[in-house]
Amino acid sequence: MKQKVDRPIVVGMVGTGYGCELHGGGYENMVGIPVRLKTVCGGSNREKAEAMKERYGYEVVTMDYMDIINDPEIDVVDINTNQTLHVPIAMAALKAGKHVICEKPLTGYVGNGEDNIGKTVPKSVMYESVLAQMDELKAIIETSGKKFMYAENQVYATPVQKAAEILRAKKSKIVFMNSENTLIGSSSPKGGHWNQIGGGTLMRNGIHGLTAMLWLKRQEAKARGEEFGIVSVVADTGVQTAAIEKEKHRYINAHPVDVEDVAVVTVTFLDGTKCVAICSDAVLGGSRNTVNVYAHDASFRCNLNPCDILNTYFMDEEGLDDVYISEMLPQKTGWNQAFVSDEIIRGYAGELKNFMECIAFDREPDSDFYLAYDVMRVIYGAYRSAEEGKKIVF
Repeated sequence: MKQKVDRPIVVGMVGTGYGCELHGGGYENMVGIPVRLKTVCGGSNREKAEAMKERYGYEVVTMDYMDIINDPEIDVVDINTNQTLHVPIAMAALKAGKHVICEKPLTGYVGNGEDNIGKTVPKSVMYESVLAQMDELKAIIETSGKKFMYAENQVYATPVQKAAEILRAKKSKIVFMNSENTLIGSSSPKGGHWNQIGGGTLMRNGIHGLTAMLWLKRQEAKARGEEFGIVSVVADTGVQTAAIEKEKHRYINAHPVDVEDVAVVTVTFLDGTKCVAICSDAVLGGSRNTVNVYAHDASFRCNLNPCDILNTYFMDEEGLDDVYISEMLPQKTGWNQAFVSDEIIRGYAGELKNFMECIAFDREPDSDFYLAYDVMRVIYGAYRSAEEGKKIVF
């Protein structure tokens, strides 16, 4: 297929955090689609922006994201900020005629900066606020003629993509799915505060597996000529680390103030089938990300990490300071299941390749606005369900 764009796609990056590094690596390893990294916006952190410029080859540093939006050369705005800015920046970019890449989560309720909103603001209020934000963005997307690409890496994880390929080929009927996203807490002190993240472990971790399962169900429905829909959600959330005495809490880095550190979410689809997402911030042994799919004629166990590709054993950590072995494991000694090609297996490379191909060939992304809309509706519906003690019907 002939490319619709006959020059390099020009990118403006908003943000300098870890997501920007993952996206930077994706652009750096892009094959077949010429990409020009023009501007990186550091917000209030020029030093990090300059480091990003040096590391990935951006041409310009700015402190104001409107410089990116107002630049006629820039084709796509890649948003990697705090989620409170995702929707405003996306709307401004779309109105300016830019394509948008938006990191997960699409949005979230964080109030006006006040503390303890996870305990004081009804989840029904949060739910309605999030829906209103997304509906406003939806109207702009549908009239802009530009692409909105939702950066959920687990959709592009190689096991998930392969499972989808087989489901489409066999036209298999999914009857049940479950996902696990567990680890020993957040690496950021913001993780315990609702006004920083818009939720707890479900927003930070469970969102990955949940989005992957919603996407797989969409793929199944499309292949079989069936209608996709989400009927309801029911959830239970809690603070399990409250049961651990202070002196025995040293191994777990979960310190929830007004958020949950465990959640179990059940989604019912239009055809009556279900999926279950489990997430926790109090599980030792490193991070674990899995998606299991059970169809009428096939089963798939998608182990995103850890993977049993390379097992390492070390007596000491000499020389390993800058060697990445695995996520959320404090020590490298003894036996470990080393992360190999993590950016590929967990989907970061495939994500950016898909997005650039969508612009170059005028395609729709695998992970789009409507997937982002669905997962945010489910997550805040889950929070309502847990607080109100009932199933939320959409």
